[in-house]
Amino acid sequence: MSKAAPARGKFGRRLVLALPYMWLVLFFLVPFALVLKVSLSQSALGQPPYEPVFDSLDPAEIWAKLSALSISAYAGLIDDSLYLQSYLDSLAIAAAATFLTLLIGYPLALAIARSPARWRPVLLMAAIAPFWTSSLIRVYAWIMILKDEGLINHALIAVGLIKEPLHIFATNWAVLIGIVYSYLPFMILPLYAAIENQDKALIEAAADLGASASGVFWRITFPLSLPGVFAGALMVFIPAVGEFVIPDLLGGSDTLMIGTTLWNDFFANRDWPAAAAAAVALLALLVGPLVFYERLQMRTGTDRP
Repeated sequence: MSKAAPARGKFGRRLVLALPYMWLVLFFLVPFALVLKVSLSQSALGQPPYEPVFDSLDPAEIWAKLSALSISAYAGLIDDSLYLQSYLDSLAIAAAATFLTLLIGYPLALAIARSPARWRPVLLMAAIAPFWTSSLIRVYAWIMILKDEGLINHALIAVGLIKEPLHIFATNWAVLIGIVYSYLPFMILPLYAAIENQDKALIEAAADLGASASGVFWRITFPLSLPGVFAGALMVFIPAVGEFVIPDLLGGSDTLMIGTTLWNDFFANRDWPAAAAAAVALLALLVGPLVFYERLQMRTGTDRP
């Protein structure tokens, strides 16, 4: 074997390892750096609607450009209660949606994982079937379902459960329903993977030792599925916090989420530094759960024999 073959193999391995980092740099770090630069600028009338900084990398101008940086946009996040309320409402709605998707998704994932092997692909396909259509079309369909003259109210009035239509549309409840519906597959898939990969011998041994069905679930099935619970919760919670389309279409005037606030600052108010600062603050807020999950995964991995 020639010496060139190991060299090519080593280069190929390094290239494979470098590709994810190149992806992160190109599609995360570079856009984030641009947003961070805008957030440190000052708002201005014109195109673009801010005073550009660091447009050139001339070393002689670096100190002058550093002095031109401004944190007024970040100060505005603290002074303006609108941003604080947007963050709090977004976190509350996202947390409620994550909890509801877990309550709905866990039994579904458990049923799929415990079903006969020949049925699992069909059931998984049914779980992700909503992804085959545009999310925008699906949210628009919920408008027709949740409106006062929509399907839900017609059905409830027809069976005599209510006499007047329920005002669900254009409320936070409608936003919550839309987020739960849209992100439910993101909870089901990691839960299914965690449950399906469990050692069935543990369940059989617990049953042989006299454990009840509920005891087997709470002592074996659920604890072993916690990695899937945490993964599904992050996959639902993080995008739900910054959701824009669902609150814009299903929410009302009282619905205040950070995604809608960012859109208004970018396109309606033309205050790009404020919007960029709010986006950076949102990212910093969401880094915490990611770091916690990563450390939990590392701790779980080191605890295993």
